[in-house]
Parts: sequence; C-alpha cells; structure tokens
Amino acid sequence: MPARKSAKPNRAFQIADQIQRDLAELIREVKDPRLGMVTISAVEVSADYAHAKVFFSVLIGDPDACQEALNHAAGFLRNGLFKRLHIHTVPTLHFQFDRTTERAADMNALIAKAVSSRSKEE
Repeated sequence: MPARKSAKPNRAFQIADQIQRDLAELIREVKDPRLGMVTISAVEVSADYAHAKVFFSVLIGDPDACQEALNHAAGFLRNGLFKRLHIHTVPTLHFQFDRTTERAADMNALIAKAVSSRSKEE
C-alpha cells in the first residue's frame, strides 16, 4: 500500500486559525499591566504541532513589554487552549511582535513624501 498523505492537507492551517481565534479571547483574561491592546495577527504551527509562532501587533503599549508578558503567560494560554481545542498535542506558544504594520506605515510615509516632492517639482 503506498504511503498516504494526511487526509486533511489544510489541517495545520485550520488549527492555526482556531488557535488565533481562541488566543484572541484568552488574552483578555491575562491580568498583566505590561499587556497593552494586543491583536493576534497570525499563527504558524510546526508540522508536528509541537510549536506555534504567534505573531501579534500592539495598538497601545510597548511591544517588547507585551512580548515579555505574553511569553510569560504562554503556559496559562496554552492551558486555556487545551480546554478549547480537541487535538492530541497543543503546541508550545512562542510570541513574536509583528512589524508588518510598522513597515507598512513607513512605506506609506515614503510614498507620500515622494509624491509630495514630485508635485512640488511640477
């Protein structure tokens, strides 16, 4: 019998999506003054489901302090995921600040500057 691929090739994406939604709710339960207004922007789950990189952005608060607080609360959050997810292995959470919005704002500022300097020349 040939080796069979996973019955659900999108399973990792489905689990990552569910983790993202559940963490968005669970983070509200974390009582840490370092935690600002955090948004979970993406979750990447390893192939063996042992680890998950959780990318977040911050509307209000210090990104480094928030990352420290989230990684400190990772055990609590993982325990909350155990109760919500119906999978054999709940991944260890690794929080990482997502700089995508910062980069987008910087690019928009550069574009606006280039457009304004071009219109002044004309």
